[in-house]
Amino acid sequence: MKNEDYINEFLDFLKYERKLADNTYESYKENLTQLVNHYENKLIIKLTKDEIRDFLYNMEATAKTKAHYLTVINSFFNYMVISNYLEINPCTAIKMPKIEKKLPQYLTIEEVDRLLDINCRQPLDYRNKAMLELLYATGTRISELVSLKFNQIDFDECVIRIMGKGKKERIVPMNDVAIDYLKLYIDQYRPFLLKKPTDYVFLNKNGGAISRVGFFKILKKLCQDAHIDKDVSPHTLRHSFATHLLNNGVDLRIIQELLGHENLSTTEIYSHLQNKKLEEDYQNHPRAQIEKGIK
Repeated sequence: MKNEDYINEFLDFLKYERKLADNTYESYKENLTQLVNHYENKLIIKLTKDEIRDFLYNMEATAKTKAHYLTVINSFFNYMVISNYLEINPCTAIKMPKIEKKLPQYLTIEEVDRLLDINCRQPLDYRNKAMLELLYATGTRISELVSLKFNQIDFDECVIRIMGKGKKERIVPMNDVAIDYLKLYIDQYRPFLLKKPTDYVFLNKNGGAISRVGFFKILKKLCQDAHIDKDVSPHTLRHSFATHLLNNGVDLRIIQELLGHENLSTTEIYSHLQNKKLEEDYQNHPRAQIEKGIK
């Protein structure tokens, strides 16, 4: 068998058995192809622990990226062992790079209000307004939002059905503001963007589904207009959604369900954000200032 045969068999297993998303499929394929090319097409199952470690060590990338590569390579060799191509996974003794845990950036409620205060004049403005309101109201990923179709919206129950990572569906409620602007966009302004029949809700100026990159550029411009001096991405609104819910007393497990996190540990990062905010607020307490003076 050739390298591409081993890799394709592994990827087909992930795609058809584990229901791997297309974007993840391509990422895994690219990572494994880079490993093969690095050693000039040496048979991948013949690579040693030291060779894999050297590949990762010499890579010009962040610790997070290296950790991702190691995860992919380790998964590949685990499959090779399970499929009896190998007896031992060479990645077993390779330590995962240490990743500095950074708290996710989020917007304050006042910043969100400024961002959502869009002066709507044309169909694209109403589309942007509906997308932003829905992002902040539901905490969806931008990939989930741009792929939203009409059969996922239930205006009677005030919810949307989201197809998340691993093809797992979750039901997320919408608030009244998001519903009103979504209906307004669909009924009155989406027809101006529509060029040919499509089930995608949010369209670009050419009538196709708006892309993640396209919306990212729009968000950057809207942040400039709102004088928000932060590095904001669509995911920032997801973080803001979760943080504001937690600050208003919503249970962490409810937030986990709304975000579609498989493990509670992923959602617990927002507890750290809350603790950090409490600590910062305490430093503004008059007694805290006195304590500083004593020390």
